[in-house]
Amino acid sequence: MSELRELYQSVILDHNKRPRNFGTPGDANRHADGYNPLCGDKLSVHVTLADGVVKDVGFEGQGCAISKASASLMTEAVKGRPAAEAETLFRAFHGLVTSDPRGEPDTRGLGKLAVFGGVREFPIRVKCATLCWHTLRAALASGGVVSTE
Repeated sequence: MSELRELYQSVILDHNKRPRNFGTPGDANRHADGYNPLCGDKLSVHVTLADGVVKDVGFEGQGCAISKASASLMTEAVKGRPAAEAETLFRAFHGLVTSDPRGEPDTRGLGKLAVFGGVREFPIRVKCATLCWHTLRAALASGGVVSTE
C-alpha cells in the first residue's frame, strides 16, 4: 500500500473511532434523518443555521467506518461556512467519489475530504460516503428523511 493510501486510511479510521461533532448542537434549528438500507447506516444531521451560515453542525447515529468518518469530516468542513458553500462542497465531494477510478481524481477545494478518493474504486461504498451529505442537504432545505435507495 502506498504511503498516501496508508495516510488516507489512517484519517478515515481516526474519524471513525473518534468522530468530531458527534451529537446535537444545543441551538440546532434544522434536522434531517438519513438511511442507507443496503448496509444499515442510519444517521441524523442537526444544523444551527443563522443568516445563511452553518454556525454549528453535528450528527448522531451508527454506520460503517466510511459513513461515520464521512459525517465527521463533513461536519468539520461545513461548520462556519455559508450554506451555499456547503452545497458547492457536496457537489465536489460527490464528483470525487463517483468519478472514474481509472483517471486522476479532482480534489481541488476538498481539503481533508480528499481522503475519500479511494471510495470511487468501490461503487457499493459511495452510498456510505455520501449519506451524510444528502442528509445535510435535506436538513438545510426543509428537513425530512433521505434514503440512498
